[in-house]
Parts: sequence; C-alpha cells; structure tokens
Amino acid sequence: MSIISKYDRISLIYDMMEAPVEHFLFRKWRRAVLSDLHGSVLEVGVGTGKNLEYYPKDCKVTAIDISPKMLRRAEKRAEGLDNISLMVMDAEKLTFADNSFDYVVTTFVLCSIPDPVAALREMWRVCKSDGLVINLEHMRSSNWILTLLENILNPMFVFFMGVNLNRTTVKNIRKAGLLVVEEKHLALNDVFRLIRSKP
Repeated sequence: MSIISKYDRISLIYDMMEAPVEHFLFRKWRRAVLSDLHGSVLEVGVGTGKNLEYYPKDCKVTAIDISPKMLRRAEKRAEGLDNISLMVMDAEKLTFADNSFDYVVTTFVLCSIPDPVAALREMWRVCKSDGLVINLEHMRSSNWILTLLENILNPMFVFFMGVNLNRTTVKNIRKAGLLVVEEKHLALNDVFRLIRSKP
C-alpha cells in the first residue's frame, strides 16, 4: 500500500489517534516553533493542518501534502485564514523555483516520506540562501534501550501508518547538504528533537 493510500485511509481518525500526545506535548512545541516566523513559509506535509493556527498573520504560508484526503481536513482548519495556501504535492518533487521561501517547515513528517534525503534536498533547494529549514521530528534515539524499542515497534508502525520510528534524521539532514545550526532535545531523551539548519 502506498503512503498516499495509507494516509487517505486514516485521515478521518488521524487527529483522534494523536489527541493525547497533541494535547500534552505537540501543540506547545508547534506554538513555540511557529509563532515567531515571518515572510514566506513552505510547510511540507501539512497533514490535517494542525500547525496552521500558530503561524503569524503576516506570514505567507504555502502548505503541501501528498494525501488529498488529509489535505481536505486541513482545508477546514484553513477557513478564514487568508495567508494560507494549500496544495497537493510530493515532497520529493517540489514544483517551486529555487530560493523561494524564507522558511521551510516540517513537523513529524520526515518519518513517513519514502525518501527523506530526496525531500530534504528539495527543501534545501527551495529555501533562500539566508533562510532556515526547521524540522520538528521524532527519530532514532542514541539510547540503546529506546532504540531497541523503536526497532521492535517499527514494522507495525510502517505497515499501518507508513511511519518509521527509527530514522536517523539528523544524519539525513546533513546528507542532504544542510548545515545544522541547532539541535534541541525535547522529550523521551532524544527521540523528539527540534533541528534548525541552513542551506
């Protein structure tokens, strides 16, 4: 089953599935990361649009997702937000010109993109030379016990949701040619991290 099919299938229950962790962790991280942005923003993997309310009104936000049904949920959240544009697009093949955006943002997305390095290279390409790529993600821990648990659970998560629990995301960011300027550990030791990088 393709990643599009998986997310189309779970689009109606996605928010309910994530509700506890969204309430206690994710929403405060989203607010902290997004509320100070300005200029032009590309959000890759907007999903059901949970980030949209946190962008300042003076941000011009272009938000993409590969799943049409997830994007339909985001459209409801975008109602009344004149600074938001939504479109279906593959993160690995962005149709935007080079150096288009001040910021490129992902939140809990790089775990599910089939080729995350290809997508990150595209983010590098469309980000302005003085811009910033911001990735709020979960990834493989450096703690062996947590890594073991991630590896055990990973096949189930990939099968049902297309989510990889054990990706080495910081290495992928560097492999894509981005310069990491900040890496902040947020929760579960270093499973949840905020990474800021530059082209």
